[in-house]
Amino acid sequence: MSSATTMLGRNFKHTLRNPVAIFNGVLFPIVLMLMFVYVIGGAFDIAGDYVDYITPGMIILTICYGLSGTALAVNSDMTKGIINRFKVMDISRSAVLSAHVAASVLRSLIAIAVLVGVALIMGFRPAASFPDWLGVIGLVVLVTFATSWFTVALGLAAKTPESAGLISVPLVMLPFLSSAIVPAETMAAGVRQFADYQPFTPIIETLRGLLNGTPSGGDAIAAIAWSAGIALVGYVWALSTFKKRA
Repeated sequence: MSSATTMLGRNFKHTLRNPVAIFNGVLFPIVLMLMFVYVIGGAFDIAGDYVDYITPGMIILTICYGLSGTALAVNSDMTKGIINRFKVMDISRSAVLSAHVAASVLRSLIAIAVLVGVALIMGFRPAASFPDWLGVIGLVVLVTFATSWFTVALGLAAKTPESAGLISVPLVMLPFLSSAIVPAETMAAGVRQFADYQPFTPIIETLRGLLNGTPSGGDAIAAIAWSAGIALVGYVWALSTFKKRA
């Protein structure tokens, strides 16, 4: 436990010294939301206030935009010999990976809290009850945990920091091909089917339903199943790669 805490503190110090990671993880999602709501949001045929529609999608985008920093940090530890130093110290090697995941989750929660605060200023008015908010928090933590483990695995698999930064791009782009920005039914054929069956659409729709006070059981089951599957694949892949390379 002490090793994980020490490594978590180390990761946060590195984050605070990296303005690019702070911008990508915290500020850029806010810039995107301002652009979508005030610049092009009026072009979309969305019932109600567009800020109410887009906020759940922006929560997922915020999670995804913070993942590149995690991939880079993990790969840097592997390629710069830091892991070799940890081998001769009284630090559990498993704590290195767990700390990266914990840091990623905490960074995302802070960024999401800032994003929701900005959304409220912009007119976001959720109708969620207290149990609905608990569901929102639980799902956000689960999704962040799952994508963080998957990103740790990607960072370990990458050969260089440059490739680690690129390897997380599909995860960043995937929410744009979901119902995050516009309803899936308004998309062209082919893209619409992809949006319907990719993991982020049921996750976003579950968040949207919870925040609107109208949760959907079907979407929630799919969201939890996708998140659990991604977490399991990422965890097993990360441990296997770490054992081979560390």
